[in-house]
Amino acid sequence: MFRLKEKYHTEVVPAMMKEFGYKSIMAVPQIRKVVLNMGLGEAIQNIKILDSGVEELSMIAGQKAIVTKAKRSIAGFKLRQGMPIGCTVTLRGGRMFDFLDKLFNVALPRVRDFRGLSDKIFDGRANCSIGIKEHIIFPEIDYDKIDKMKGLNISIVTTARTDAEGLFLLRHLGMPFRN
Repeated sequence: MFRLKEKYHTEVVPAMMKEFGYKSIMAVPQIRKVVLNMGLGEAIQNIKILDSGVEELSMIAGQKAIVTKAKRSIAGFKLRQGMPIGCTVTLRGGRMFDFLDKLFNVALPRVRDFRGLSDKIFDGRANCSIGIKEHIIFPEIDYDKIDKMKGLNISIVTTARTDAEGLFLLRHLGMPFRN
């Protein structure tokens, strides 16, 4: 069993039932999915950036990344509808828990001048979005082989109803928030 999933069932569920007064275990919020997104606008001029981005995002997630295409044309950016401009991965189940464990315990502490995440990263529906400026904080990325620093967006989707429930859930799972 995955370490973070075991922690969720043994520690987080009883703590949330006590804190929020849930009557059933099924009412306790859980993490539904994690979406990783890498926007590569430079891929309009250089398609090799897109290939390296897909490969690096696949290594980070442990699952093959798919290429995202432009939904509409934007003349100012020389962008046409259907051109590849990024890549994304949606993680569920075991891979999701493995990735979150790696994110909380390995990657985020490697961010330069990291003092914890703000508790204002929630969207009002208990979903959390994190922007990472440098994808090299993940241990799978070989610093010598990258050609360009790439940003990364991580969205954690929960079944919680309020931001307070989502914050409690992620804080008890080990996500490093500021005090």
